[in-house]
Amino acid sequence: MWVPSLLTAGVVLLALPALLLGFRGLFRHRGYSAAEPADRASVVTIVVLRGVLLLLLLTISAVVLVSTIGAMVAGVELHGMVYVLFALDLLVAALVLLTFGRRERRPVRRRASPAAR
Repeated sequence: MWVPSLLTAGVVLLALPALLLGFRGLFRHRGYSAAEPADRASVVTIVVLRGVLLLLLLTISAVVLVSTIGAMVAGVELHGMVYVLFALDLLVAALVLLTFGRRERRPVRRRASPAAR
């Protein structure tokens, strides 16, 4: 009965924060200029693909959470596909966290030299 608890904890501790960080970084597009039409099309494409990926993450996380909580309440064994979906959920969450879900680094400030230039 502890396996569904581990799956639930994995989704709650990794996939849901990745989902929140992904929504925060959805419209962030560093290095693109919206003034040029070619860049505008690529920005729209990137935002749409990120949205589809976040929708996939939300759907898989919901299915895994409902399945594991239902199995714990009913006291039944999990289906094998739940483990596959859990692994897919972790992989998609890692993809979101490593690409557009991470925080922006602040540019390093140079120290001001007291010497006159």
